[in-house]
Amino acid sequence: MASEHIIEEKKQGQALITENLEGNGKKLFIESYGCQMNLNDSEIVASILAGEGFNTTTLLEEADLVLVNTCSIREKAEQTVRKRLQQYNRVKKINPSMKIGVMGCMAERLKTKFLEEEKMVDLVVGPDAYRDLPNLVKEIEDGKDAINVILSKEETYGDVTPVRLNSNGVSAFISITRGCDNMCTFCVVPFTRGRERSRDPKSIVNEAIQLWEEGYKEITLLGQNVDSYLWYGGGLKKDFEKASEIARSTAVDFAGLMEMVALAVPKMRIRFATSNPQDMSLDVLHTMAKYDNICKYIHLPVQTGSTRMLERMNRQHTREEYMELIDNIRRIIPDCAISQDMIAGFCGETEEDHQDTLSLMEYVKYDFGFMFAYSERPGTPAAKRMEDDVPLEVKKRRLAEIIQLQQKHGMYRMKQFVGKTVEILIEGNSKKSDQHWMGRNTQNAVAVFPKGDEKVGDLVQVKIEDCTSATLIGTRIRK
Repeated sequence: MASEHIIEEKKQGQALITENLEGNGKKLFIESYGCQMNLNDSEIVASILAGEGFNTTTLLEEADLVLVNTCSIREKAEQTVRKRLQQYNRVKKINPSMKIGVMGCMAERLKTKFLEEEKMVDLVVGPDAYRDLPNLVKEIEDGKDAINVILSKEETYGDVTPVRLNSNGVSAFISITRGCDNMCTFCVVPFTRGRERSRDPKSIVNEAIQLWEEGYKEITLLGQNVDSYLWYGGGLKKDFEKASEIARSTAVDFAGLMEMVALAVPKMRIRFATSNPQDMSLDVLHTMAKYDNICKYIHLPVQTGSTRMLERMNRQHTREEYMELIDNIRRIIPDCAISQDMIAGFCGETEEDHQDTLSLMEYVKYDFGFMFAYSERPGTPAAKRMEDDVPLEVKKRRLAEIIQLQQKHGMYRMKQFVGKTVEILIEGNSKKSDQHWMGRNTQNAVAVFPKGDEKVGDLVQVKIEDCTSATLIGTRIRK
C-alpha cells in the first residue's frame, strides 16, 4: 500500500467526545493514534456503541469503557500505546469497574497477546469486527475476556453513520475503501486490515450530501489506497475479473466516484488520501482539473528515490515511472501541491540509494513531507526475509538530511504564494493567537490572518504577505 498519512505521534493521541445522547448513561473514552482511517474508525465505533447506551467523554476517570485505537505502522506508535495502557490501568486501580479495550491495527497484529501475556486489557477488537462490539462489551460485563480480530472480505461500514468526534464542524472524513492489496515489504497494513474492498458509491454520495446539509464545508475521501477504489456491486477488488459482464461494464472507479461526489455537492471542498503511484490514473488527474471543488493537492508517497530500493520494497513502480507521473500532474494540474512519505534506511539502502532519494526530492520539490527512519515491523516480508542492516546512526543522519531538504523545498513552495490572493476555508483560531484565524487553501497550505467579522466555515480571499516554511501569513481582502 501507499504508506498512510500519519498524524503526528508527538501528540498524546486524540481523546474524542460527542454530545450527550438522551437516555445514554454509560461513559465511553476513545483515544485514537495513527492515520486518518483510525480517526474515522473511532467515529464508527462511537456510533455503534451509542446504540448500546454509551455517551463519549474526555474524562478518563469517569469512563466505564476505555478504548484505544491503535497503529502498527511503526514501533514508536506501539510503544506509545503500551505507555497509555499502563496509565489506563493505574486509573483502573482507582475505578475497578472500568473496562479497557484495544482496537485497530495493533489489536489485529498482536491478537491474544494482549489478553494472555500483557494482561493490560479486557477486550481486543480488530478493524473489521466493530459491529461485534455490543456482544464483546456484554462478555466483559459478565467478567469474561473478549476478542474478535477476524478479517472480513466484505465489511465497509457503509451503512453506519459516523458520530463526528471532536469536530470543528467544517471538515469531515468519509471512508471509501478498506484494506490493501499492495503488499509493500515494510508494511503491516495488509495483515491488519485485510484485502481491498470498496464501499457502495451511492452511500458515499449520500454521506457527502448529509454532511453538506449539516453545515460541513470540506470532506476527505479516505482509504489505504483510494486510487484502487472499484465498485462493481461488492466484494474484493481481486475478484473483479470473476464478476459478471454487466457488473464489470457498470463498475465505478475512483475518477468516477470523485466526479459523482463533486457533482452531488458542488460547493463542498473535496480532498482524498492516500494515493498509490502505480494506481493513480490520468482520469483521476483530469477529473481533479475539471472540477473546481476538488482540491488541488495530492499526497503521493514514494518512500525512496531509488529504483533498486523501490523493488526491494515491492512498490511496483520505478523511479522513472514516478517522475513521469509527477510530470503528468504538473502538466494537467499546474497549481497542484504534492506531498510525500519517505523512509530513511530501509534494508540494504546504500549511500547511492539515499542520494537517489535526495535527487528525486530536488526534482519534485514537494510542498509537504512525512519522513521517518525505517523500523522493522514483525510479520512483514521485510522482517522475514531481509536484514535491518543500516546502522541507527546512519538512519538518523539520512533522515536529518531528508528533513532538511524538505524544509528547504517547503519554504520554496510557500514563497510562491507571497504576493498572491488565495481562497482560504476558515477552520478555527490560530494556534498562536485567538486574534487570528487559521485555515487552508486548495493546496492544503495553512494560512493565518487577523480576525474580522468572518466566522468558522467561511471561504474568504486572503492576500499573502509573508510566510514560514509551514504557514502563510496574510490579510483578508474585502470586496
